[in-house]
Parts: sequence; C-alpha cells; structure tokens
Amino acid sequence: MKAAVFAGPGKLELRDIEKPVAGPGELVLKVGANTVCGTDGRILRGEKSAGIDIGVVLGHEIAGYVDDIGDGVEGFNHGDLVGVLPTVPCLECFYCVRGSEHLCTNSQIFGYRINGGLAEYVRIPAEAMTRGGIFRAAPHLTPAEVALAEPLGCVLNGADNYRTEVGDTVLIQGAGPIGLLHAQVNRLLGAHQIIVSDPSPERRAVAESMGATHTINPLEVEPAEAVRELTEGRGADVVIICIGRGELVNQALAAARKGGRVNAFAGFSKGSLAEFDPNLIHYGELIVTGASNAGRASHEKALQLIGAGHIDVASLHTHTFALDDVVAGIEFAQSGEGIKVAIVPGA
Repeated sequence: MKAAVFAGPGKLELRDIEKPVAGPGELVLKVGANTVCGTDGRILRGEKSAGIDIGVVLGHEIAGYVDDIGDGVEGFNHGDLVGVLPTVPCLECFYCVRGSEHLCTNSQIFGYRINGGLAEYVRIPAEAMTRGGIFRAAPHLTPAEVALAEPLGCVLNGADNYRTEVGDTVLIQGAGPIGLLHAQVNRLLGAHQIIVSDPSPERRAVAESMGATHTINPLEVEPAEAVRELTEGRGADVVIICIGRGELVNQALAAARKGGRVNAFAGFSKGSLAEFDPNLIHYGELIVTGASNAGRASHEKALQLIGAGHIDVASLHTHTFALDDVVAGIEFAQSGEGIKVAIVPGA
C-alpha cells in the first residue's frame, strides 16, 4: 500500500509499504480520510520531530472503514465507519489514574509511534482497542467529518479548562479551524458575545456563520480596545489563543477582564518565547491555562455532537487532496487559502 512516511526532520516520503493485517484483538481500517493538522505542517517544515519515530506513517486525524477484524474483536463489523482517538494512554501513570489521561506520560500516538492515517490502510493495535479509543461513528457522516472529531475533542478539553459560563463574553484569537470550532462550542455553552479576531475577511465571514457575534481585524483594531467597547470597559471573561504566535499572549492578557480566564490553546514552535507584562496577571488576578490533547470521553462526545448536528464540521472541510499529493495537501493547508484539508486515498 501507499503511505506517507516520516524520514527525518522536514522529510516526508510517499512509499510503498506492506499492507497491515489484523492480528488478535486488532482492526485494520481502510482509510476514508485523514484531515491535516497544523502539527503536520510543523513536521513537514522540520519544526517538530521530538517524539516522532523515523519511519512512522504520519497522520493522526483518522477515520476509516473496518476492513479486517482480528480474532477476539467484538462490537465492530466489516464496513463500519470508525473514528480514532490518536492517543493510546497507558492508564497506569500518575496522570491517567487521576483522570487526566490526555496528559499521559507513557502514551503511544498514531502518527508519532504508531503508524497513522496518511496511508491507504491503518492497523489499530490491540492496546488501542482494549483501552477504548476506537469508536463507531454515525453512518450518515462522511469520513472527513469523523476525522474532525479529533480537533473538536481537543477543543472540548480546552473548554473544560477555560470554563465559559452562560452570558460570558469570549474573545477568540484566530479564525482557522480551531478558532471556528471554539466559536461553535462557546455558542453551545451559552456565551453572550463571541468575538473573533482574524485579519482574513473570508475567515471572519465564516466565523460569523458559525456563531461569532462580532469579528474584528487585528491589523486595524486593537483587540483589547474592541473588547472593552463591547463590555463597558471590563474586557472579556474568556480569551482563547488559537494561533501559535508569541505576540498574541500579551494581547490576550490585556483583553481579559479582572478575574478573567486566558487559555493558550495553540501549539507553539519548539523554542519559541513570548514577552508579556506579568502585572496583567498579578493585578488582574487572571487565570491562565493551557490545553493539550484529548481523552476518550472528549473524543466520544465530539463524535456525538457532530453526529447530532450540533457542531458543523462539514463546512470546515473545504479541500481534498489524494494521498499521491500528500505533500502538496499539507503545504496548501498551511497557506491559509482553505480551512481544513482532507487527504483521501484514491481521491
């Protein structure tokens, strides 16, 4: 089969490798779609390689159809549409036993240590099956919609940290796929005002269609000033950083009200630093959190929200590339022209 193999920092090669076979307790999926994450772009540019095995098949936003069922596997049938939680937690470490399995220190991750979904087929090892991260999806969904449960699950985990309350004002920095998911989630959580900051007029328009009550161009308007005008001078209850740029950190702190919550959701390039005024945290008594990964409950909830139509991920899927064009697809995803790119074998 064809597969996109990580050959070292900044190197991605399309190779012919052996098609997997399901062993005892395993599944093999025929990949329906693997959506492209910003992390894939960082890997392609050589900005991220830690924890990624050379020779692994990349891709962690995976959906596929059951193609081969190993001995002892129950609850799955040939042709089932399946979503994959990319992190396989150990369930034994300090974090796992305390209910934070998404922070597992001994996890195995599809596309990092386990062959991922940028291939024609993907094997689901027995550990992933027994630890409960493989989910049957609603059959009316497309594979791309099911794959997008992965970033939505991460957004739900982030929302658990920043804790939007009914009536809150929320500022979202960035209207890429992640920012647009945060906008929809905050709409469901009952936010009164959802302000999305992005320089792209096209993306601001999409944000408005997905729940943003206000949008601003940060190249023309200082976000903190815009938020204060909408909140009688207070600032936002919640600010979410959805772009990994250091200068946004201080902007986020400045835009939050006293006692507000700031969430550093975006991943930043290794070694990047941010300068910020610590007095904004000190005098404002701000609560600053991060967000990393998602656990099984968040992924399952994401699939349920998508299946019920409460979160629109279909509109985020704007472009499809064949597996043969995987490098071009990842590069296009970083260009900002589309929103979410899916790599589909045979497309």
